[in-house]
Amino acid sequence: MSQQSAECSSYYSADGVFVDSFSCPKPGNAAAAIYCCGFNDIKYCCDDANSFFPYEYGYMWWLSIGALVGLSIAAVVLLAFLITVCVLCYLFIVTKPTRRLDNGLPLRGNKSPKVTNLECFSLPS
Repeated sequence: MSQQSAECSSYYSADGVFVDSFSCPKPGNAAAAIYCCGFNDIKYCCDDANSFFPYEYGYMWWLSIGALVGLSIAAVVLLAFLITVCVLCYLFIVTKPTRRLDNGLPLRGNKSPKVTNLECFSLPS
């Protein structure tokens, strides 16, 4: 059974220090850590072949800061919307008239005289 290994190329760390290339797994690491992982400026051995990202580690912080700024703006917009809705509801309730409006239709029963069938068919004299 042959053991796989990966070569992590040399790089400059985030502090500007040159780090020589090394093979995975490193002595003292788990035997399953056969892949070169990390970023262009921080490399280490791990067991996931898809854990190398071809950009600097600091780039992830900028993504996080951008996401936080976006979420903060969305939260402020949502809060402004909710405050506006509450104020409009309050104004709607407060400015309602206290007495009922007259709709112009009387709700009385019909008091007209009752017409009989004979009156409908009588001929004029």
